[in-house]
Amino acid sequence: MKILIAPDKFKGSMRASDVAARVAAGISSVAPDAEVIAVPVADGGDGTLDAALAAGFELVPVTVDGPTGEPVATGYARRGDSAVVELADACGLVRLPGGELAPLTASSTGFGQVIAAALDAGCRHLVLAIGGSASTDGGAGMLTALGARIRDAAGADVRPGGGGLEQVATVDLTGLHPALAGSAVVLASDVDNPLLGAHGAAAVYGPQKGAAPDDVARLDGALRAWSGAVAGAMGVEPGPSGHPAADGPGAGAAGGVGFAAIAVLRATARPGIELMLELTGLRDDLTGADLVVTGEGSLDEQTLHGKAPAGVAAAARRAGVPVVTVSGRNLLTDGQLTAAGVRKAYTLTDLEPDVRRCIAEPGPLLEALGRAIATDLH
Repeated sequence: MKILIAPDKFKGSMRASDVAARVAAGISSVAPDAEVIAVPVADGGDGTLDAALAAGFELVPVTVDGPTGEPVATGYARRGDSAVVELADACGLVRLPGGELAPLTASSTGFGQVIAAALDAGCRHLVLAIGGSASTDGGAGMLTALGARIRDAAGADVRPGGGGLEQVATVDLTGLHPALAGSAVVLASDVDNPLLGAHGAAAVYGPQKGAAPDDVARLDGALRAWSGAVAGAMGVEPGPSGHPAADGPGAGAAGGVGFAAIAVLRATARPGIELMLELTGLRDDLTGADLVVTGEGSLDEQTLHGKAPAGVAAAARRAGVPVVTVSGRNLLTDGQLTAAGVRKAYTLTDLEPDVRRCIAEPGPLLEALGRAIATDLH
């Protein structure tokens, strides 16, 4: 029997690789002759770096500026001339000192510094995983780290963060990293929001990053000025939203990093889980599999919209392999699970009703779920 274990992280509790290892241990204790293969996955947010490393990429350490300028030890995952760069681990919400939100001053500079390091090392195929951003700076910090100059009317560099873009007058892209011209950039993102307006980066995601209503209005105006300045720098005829890319799907991803990547880096946007299925080789591992185990911390409505477990289940269904899930909790109905291709959902709360213990000590519970899965197979 061949069993493929392909979970996402249990956010705030356990990495995907550790989830897979614990479930595998439980299964093997009941079915020692089973071939158990662990393939941790991610959807383009935090955990993407870990998933790439588990798939055989090599970690290249880099120290960069965190979201508010403090040094952060991070890195990129490399295989050949390909690099996976994760925004969350460099300058995302998880990197805010003390978890203190900084809606107007947080920057994507660290993300650009990791990209620059990968380019300096000869990587020419870049996968940019941009979930979990702490900033709403339109990708200005990222571009600055790659050699752009962003100035106010007096010719001074604008301050980092979305708030600083209120003063933007000109953008100079002539100093962009020369290797970008010969590189292929892919954006791993499941967000289809535009940059501006009621469905844009500031309005939809700004509040999650600490933006009050007044801040949202300021940030949206700053992003509009930024888009216009980018259009001017690139010699593009500006529209009502500035650069035409501002209106495209995905421009609002990661506080507007999507806009800068698409407009300036010529990135191609693709669903995060689709990219991860390719990078991890999961589709190949499905051949001959008898069961797939996927999951994440909470199975809910969001899971069904581009999250890793839904993507894994869809790939398994196409391959004709049955799927079960492991999670901390399950808020989906039996009908929703069936429609997503899931045969059965196993949850930590089935074993331990104390949610705090499930979060603090998930390992033994996950092993118990693994044993239950293997027992049910027999």
